[in-house]
Amino acid sequence: MNWKNLTNSRLLALACVLFLVLALAACEGGSSGTDGSVREPTDRVCDSVSYPEDGNCKTFAVRIDARAPTPFTENGLPVELEVVLFRPLAEGRYPTIVFHHGSTGNGSDPSRFVETFTHKGLSRYFVEQGWMVAFPQRRGRGKSGGRYDEGFTDNRSSYSCEAGRALSGAERALADADVITDWIRGRPDVDTTRMLVGGVSRGGVLALVHAARRPDIYFAAVNFVGGWIGEGCGDHAVINRTLFEQAAAYPATSTWLYAVNDSFYSIGYSRANFGAFTMAGGVGEFNEFQRAPGQNGHFLINDLALWAGQLQAFIESR
Repeated sequence: MNWKNLTNSRLLALACVLFLVLALAACEGGSSGTDGSVREPTDRVCDSVSYPEDGNCKTFAVRIDARAPTPFTENGLPVELEVVLFRPLAEGRYPTIVFHHGSTGNGSDPSRFVETFTHKGLSRYFVEQGWMVAFPQRRGRGKSGGRYDEGFTDNRSSYSCEAGRALSGAERALADADVITDWIRGRPDVDTTRMLVGGVSRGGVLALVHAARRPDIYFAAVNFVGGWIGEGCGDHAVINRTLFEQAAAYPATSTWLYAVNDSFYSIGYSRANFGAFTMAGGVGEFNEFQRAPGQNGHFLINDLALWAGQLQAFIESR
């Protein structure tokens, strides 16, 4: 390329393209820690309920930012949990997926705790098929009240790799999921006869275990790259195996969506967890994907083109 022949405007355009590519890569992230925090590449043009089309932003959903009351209190004050819902544009009662978030890397950055997790790609996928999507934020996460305490070390410098603490943290998360689920079922825009539960990373295994504990509510479960603690962390085998075996009590079925080159859960490790799940009586299907070269498999959820067809077939077969 002859840089001298480029005009200033072309240089500016080239710089903008380069910046956007780097920004998208940074947004997806290669965050390290005991469990991956999944972030969606940022759409810098349209808001959370619209996407670019023919130079405009086309709205695909109504966003509802709500607060769910709970029976929990901390320091004498009632705790409410944030729930963000994406509903089709017309009013009505809709089949609904409750989708649980993951962790925040290794838990060492408290500024990450207040980030509200939603996922535009997943929301649009379901909404355009006539579903409503609910993203609950557990205690201490996003704008939810209470303390974030899903298994930390004594000084709260990071998540704990010790089985007792980690599994106690999972129980706390399951209590939140229980309260949130009942609140969502009480909404007039939810078709309670057609509910699905799902989650990503830490939220993936949480969704499976919660389905097992509330089998009367969910007709199926969706697990994106699930696990509570990364396989390089202390008691990971005991922690993850315990939770997946608990999930095996779910009498219906689940779909597991994983990818190779996952920095937290190797594909062999995740297949072994699925094996433990099925040996304990669990029913499900394990799907393995390959992202583009150099892409972290833990962020599979960002590659809708890879998994959309498989997930649609799974749901339609139920």
